[in-house]
Amino acid sequence: MGKSTLFNALVKGSQAQAANYPFCTIEPNVGIVEVPDERLDILAEISKSAKVVPAVVEFVDIAGLVRGASKGEGLGNKFLSHVRECDAIAQVIRFFEDTNVTHVSATVNPEDDIKTIETELQLADLATVEKRLETIDKDIRTGNKTAPKIKEILIKIKTLLDNGENARNANLDENEAKLIKELGLMTLKPMLYIANCSEAQLAQMTKSEFQMTNEISKDKNIQWIPISAKIESELNELNDDEKKEYLKELGLESSGLDRLIKKAYEILGLISYLTSGEQETRAWTIKKGWSAPQAAGVIHGDFERGFIAADIVKYSDFVANNGWVGAKEKGLIKTQGKDYVMQDGNVVLFKFNV
Repeated sequence: MGKSTLFNALVKGSQAQAANYPFCTIEPNVGIVEVPDERLDILAEISKSAKVVPAVVEFVDIAGLVRGASKGEGLGNKFLSHVRECDAIAQVIRFFEDTNVTHVSATVNPEDDIKTIETELQLADLATVEKRLETIDKDIRTGNKTAPKIKEILIKIKTLLDNGENARNANLDENEAKLIKELGLMTLKPMLYIANCSEAQLAQMTKSEFQMTNEISKDKNIQWIPISAKIESELNELNDDEKKEYLKELGLESSGLDRLIKKAYEILGLISYLTSGEQETRAWTIKKGWSAPQAAGVIHGDFERGFIAADIVKYSDFVANNGWVGAKEKGLIKTQGKDYVMQDGNVVLFKFNV
């Protein structure tokens, strides 16, 4: 409960209906959210940039899940189809007690909610895997070269699902994941649980409490983040100075939303490299492990096709030496070729020829 309230705070508006009853969200609400990055304003000041452009993450507010969703209960079929289209899943789990706020199961029981979520997603994935296994032998007989490997992967995942485990525990490599990507398996996606707490619970929440809750799941890769949707909604109505004061009173270093956005970026396997000049300072989103040419292609396809080299300086060196000129004088700018693997926070100038 509280996911639409949280979504509205994320997108700093009221795009999603937030009401005191289940299934008030029927069609997905989509919001583009800026990724907090304190480095950008510092770079912009050094470069005297005309504008600052942060990285963004797209959040989709989807109807809640109930027991029986895999068989069409609640908004089951719609819910599951929308989840399959997402790259990662963030589940809002209600921890707070409030008799004035309805819970779909009538009682607040986070552990039961988690079991329901995992079971329904596993059952839906199991049906998908079994359906594909029914046709895979035909593909093998017709000489499909990838079909035997796909069958091997599906059998491995089916065994996990039959045992109440998630497909992500198969630890597939990148190539294996690509082979079954079209199935849209939901338990293969990164998962983040958001504990929607009261103000008192948020202050008392400890790592051990989260570990205790997570012991009901066989998936130890799931990550937790405690947030109060109510507090985040209140913070959204304040200016920056008032926000800082309120967070200080609560004993928090940053808002829950900032932590959520950064965590979402992390579980998606994303990093940012930075460009900075008089025209603009900007964060560019890439996958962790991408090469310099791949990163250049995010700016423009011509940059990747005609890639020559990349001048790269660490963010800390750029700041300590007051920009490109100072970093160059100290010999801190490194010219990197096509095999260079990009690092988060690289400040970059690409060289290309088309």
